[in-house]
Amino acid sequence: MQTNCGKLVISLDFELFWGVRDKRSLDTYGQNLLNVHKVLPVMLDKFNDFGVKATFATVGFLFASNWDELMEYLPKNTPKYLEENLSPYPSLEDLNTLKTNTDKRFFFAQNWIQSLADEGIHEIGTHTFSHYYCLEEGQDKLAFKDDLQAAIKIASDMGLNTKSIVFPRNQVNQEYLELCLQHGITSYRGTEKIWFNRAESELKTSLIKRIFRTLDCYFNLSGHNTFAIEPSQQQRVVNIPSSRFLRPYNKRFKALESFKLNRIKRSMTHAAKNNELFHLWWHPHNYGSNLEENFAFLDDILKHFSHLEKEYGFKSYTMSQAAEESFSKTV
Repeated sequence: MQTNCGKLVISLDFELFWGVRDKRSLDTYGQNLLNVHKVLPVMLDKFNDFGVKATFATVGFLFASNWDELMEYLPKNTPKYLEENLSPYPSLEDLNTLKTNTDKRFFFAQNWIQSLADEGIHEIGTHTFSHYYCLEEGQDKLAFKDDLQAAIKIASDMGLNTKSIVFPRNQVNQEYLELCLQHGITSYRGTEKIWFNRAESELKTSLIKRIFRTLDCYFNLSGHNTFAIEPSQQQRVVNIPSSRFLRPYNKRFKALESFKLNRIKRSMTHAAKNNELFHLWWHPHNYGSNLEENFAFLDDILKHFSHLEKEYGFKSYTMSQAAEESFSKTV
């Protein structure tokens, strides 16, 4: 594996209903979720056209093909969040209603996961089994362990070996990394090293931090957030930290789209010139509306990747491939 070139890592948090249910109802956001099934083939074609790999960090619930199959994998211990609406499990108490009154495409994506696996290009990581929030009050290490085991099991039963994890809402709990390592996970996505992106619970994420996160997508407040892959031992999980969240198109901020694009392109160029890694992430459901504008934006990013590949040898890695390079270096 070449080590003398910059690298692009793309990770997508694949979660459908399970990641947005506590914020938006199906009535207001359902079309975005259903459109994921239209978005994915277009997105994959674009990745493949430009030779770009991606890590799809996938909620374990999505691996099931139906409600009965999902019930077979539910963990014994589940999180008891103080904020109860964070948990998906109360939804399952009225299973008959879910079975008869809702489109299962909101909840399951086994066919898409199998298609990704069959391609053999992209990585399928875990986004935990239940979209588990590791820093929220009421959850604990035992419940996380059971959740992780369920995620590993349902993926393994599809013949998949899980090597990477993206913690929901980027709530990295350092105490849980050893459990991840014990279950064969070699990489995780950490946060940018800036105060307003520090991993913490939703309650502690203040309005001012959210404002700075938004502004940072358009203006360089936190730097490029690129990094060199450092030597690491196989006895720990490697941090492949985020560089930037790819914020979807918003008509209200239309005038700032060029700023957002240039911010990303400049950081990619910085990574390519300095033999560093740039890690871009988003959710497939972010592309569930304004498809034309979002895909045009993605095209610009991928074209810039192609330019940097020719000019500087810029490469596309999955999260676990970046971890493997870290292991291959001499400690």
